Amino acid sequence: MRSPLLDLRGAVAADAPDADVAAHYGDLYAEQRALVKGEAVVDRGNREVVRVTGADRLTWLNDLTSQKLDTLRPGEWTQTLVLDPQGRVEHYLTLVDDGETVLAHVEPGTADALIGYLDRMRFMLRVEVTRADDLAVLSTADGDVFVPRAELGDHLGRPLAGLWAYEALRIAAHRPRLGLETDHKTIPHEVGWIGPAVHLAKGCYRGQETVARVHNLGHPPRRLVFLHLDGSVDTLPPHGAPVIFESQEVGFVGSAARHYELGPIALALIKRTVPVDAQLLAGGVAAAQEVVVPPDAGRNVSIDPALRRRVR
Repeated sequence: MRSPLLDLRGAVAADAPDADVAAHYGDLYAEQRALVKGEAVVDRGNREVVRVTGADRLTWLNDLTSQKLDTLRPGEWTQTLVLDPQGRVEHYLTLVDDGETVLAHVEPGTADALIGYLDRMRFMLRVEVTRADDLAVLSTADGDVFVPRAELGDHLGRPLAGLWAYEALRIAAHRPRLGLETDHKTIPHEVGWIGPAVHLAKGCYRGQETVARVHNLGHPPRRLVFLHLDGSVDTLPPHGAPVIFESQEVGFVGSAARHYELGPIALALIKRTVPVDAQLLAGGVAAAQEVVVPPDAGRNVSIDPALRRRVR
């Protein structure tokens, strides 16, 4: 859905898959600084919202997805994944329960497929899944909030930052995004979703066998890296651009942005076997890598919290 805030003076539309919200409102770096300070809010009204109601909603979602949700407290935000039978990521949900209803926001264009899958798995349980097109998502450095879409402009209360500012801070925080840092083969270990979106000590769910196997062996096929890009180049590598090491293609660029302090940065998904200190070419741009997911991530290796920067 096109956000009404795109009609504000100075708003410039973002590119797909975010074309329905503003990339910026005229000053990218000032918007980033305001967002970091907690002085700005980001319109993410292109996110699709799914509503799950019914007495069995939390135990049901707990059985179907990767996060432990049956003990989720009202008002507590979390993330969870829907995996395919081979453990590959199909959907990434950011959700909250208010004691009666679960609200989850997902990537643009994915809600109908998610609802279709969930509907097929209802059986005789007391649950109902619907689109919540009446709601939109606003984000700050502290998190997300759902607001009535019809009243979107009335809920701002502070300056606006565009999605480019939000994405620059997301990349700097080493947080992958479904469909950008992932492809149809991605498993949770490769992008660091073990913990934030996958609980390793809960009951069975689709794809759990792959999660457990890779966790025990500690050898995900690929790993997420953070890239410091050559600042002398005028352009950023586009999504999907090849990452090259020693003349061989070893992965692809997910997202790239210009950060107000770090300069040009990116996230990329590369082969596990690439040396952690290797210099890379990302879409033709020289890049130095930082480890996000260790090559041997698994039971005996955890991601250093210092490597997972916060948005603020």
